[in-house]
Amino acid sequence: MIRAMIVDDDPLVRLGLTDLLDGDQGIEVVAQAADGLQAIEQATAHRIDIALVDVRMPRMDGITATARLRALTHPPRVITLITFDLDEYVYDALAAGADGFLLKDTDPAEILRAVHLVAAGSAMLHPSAARRLIDRYHATNQPQVIAAQARLERLTPRERDVLALLAQGDTNADIATRLAMRESTVKAHVSRILTALEVTNRVQAALLARDAGLTT
Repeated sequence: MIRAMIVDDDPLVRLGLTDLLDGDQGIEVVAQAADGLQAIEQATAHRIDIALVDVRMPRMDGITATARLRALTHPPRVITLITFDLDEYVYDALAAGADGFLLKDTDPAEILRAVHLVAAGSAMLHPSAARRLIDRYHATNQPQVIAAQARLERLTPRERDVLALLAQGDTNADIATRLAMRESTVKAHVSRILTALEVTNRVQAALLARDAGLTT
C-alpha cells in the first residue's frame, strides 16, 4: 500500500485529490497539509511514501518544503503540483529533490499512474515538457559543464547508455526494452548511477546529464 500525503493550501484541491487517491486500492492518503510547515510536521509524525506538493503556498512554499522533506531520515518521494507546464518555480522544485511534476488539471487516471510510477522509483517527467523546462530555466556555465562531465567519467559505457535514456524520461521498463536488458538489471544500473553522480533521484541525474552534454 502506497501511503500518500496531499500538500496544498486550497482545501478543495486537497479534498479532490484525497478522494481520487483513496479510490485506488493501492493508495491510502494518510496525511494532509495546508502549507510546507504542516507538511514537515505530518511527514515526521507519519510514514509517508509519496507527497503531492503544491509549489505556491503560504508560510513555507513547495520548493522549501520539498528540500526539507527530502532531508528527513525517511524521506518521501515528491511530486510537485503546478498550474502551468512551464511554471517559473518548477525547475527549482526539481532541483530541490522533487521526483516529477504534474499539472493540477492532469487527467485523474494520469495522476494515479504518476503516483504508482514515482512510488516505484521512476520519475514522472513528460519528455517534451521536461526538455522545455530545462532549456528555459537551467542555464549552464563552463564550471558546471566541467564538473558534470567529470562525474559522468565515473560511469561505465553501459551506465551512460542507461543515463541517456533516463534523461529522456524513459521508465525502467522502457530502458530494459530499448537496451535488451532485464528490468532488474536496469534498476541496479540506475541505483549505481545515482550513487556515482552523487544525486538523490532520477530528475537530478537527468539535469546533470543535460549539463554534461549527454542529452540535448
